Amino acid sequence: MSGKKPYGQLFFSMLRLSACTFGGGFVIIPLMRKRFVQELGWLEEQEMLDLTAIAQSSPGAVAVNAAILVGYRVAGPAGAALAILGSVLPPLVIISVISLFYRAFRSNSIVNFAMMGLLAGVAAVILDVVATLAQGIFRQKRLLPVVVLLAAFIAVRFFSVNIVLVILLCGAVGAADTLWRGRKEAEK
Repeated sequence: MSGKKPYGQLFFSMLRLSACTFGGGFVIIPLMRKRFVQELGWLEEQEMLDLTAIAQSSPGAVAVNAAILVGYRVAGPAGAALAILGSVLPPLVIISVISLFYRAFRSNSIVNFAMMGLLAGVAAVILDVVATLAQGIFRQKRLLPVVVLLAAFIAVRFFSVNIVLVILLCGAVGAADTLWRGRKEAEK
């Protein structure tokens, strides 16, 4: 981005997204994509997919990692700091309030039913995230990313392979593929 940095808009966008999102990072990612790619045009679609992959493979909360990356990309180090603040402030306030009234919330059947409903909604949103991210992979019309996607899913879901190992292997395969394709294009 060039020109004046959109610090206020970045902070309040992250604050609003974080305050209205239940379910963690995998739920906020498509909302960030909608806001920063489709509505504001600050990021390209592929750039958001790349930032999402980095956020998911980095240690820490996915939502905070994504906020750091988007904030830094949009407005540098100050943008990253504001995006972090905007993304952690709502959960911090909500958790603080809930902790004050934990005993009342814990035994309230209406709250328990509401939480079960939120779980169903979160599952649907996470499924949407998976479908959206997978579309980007399938659009490439390349076999290797699809094979890696399916192999990673099968390894984790059915064979209980450690996710850290899967991430490292996927990273190695991706790096090797990128180097190979780069050399292939350089030869042309």
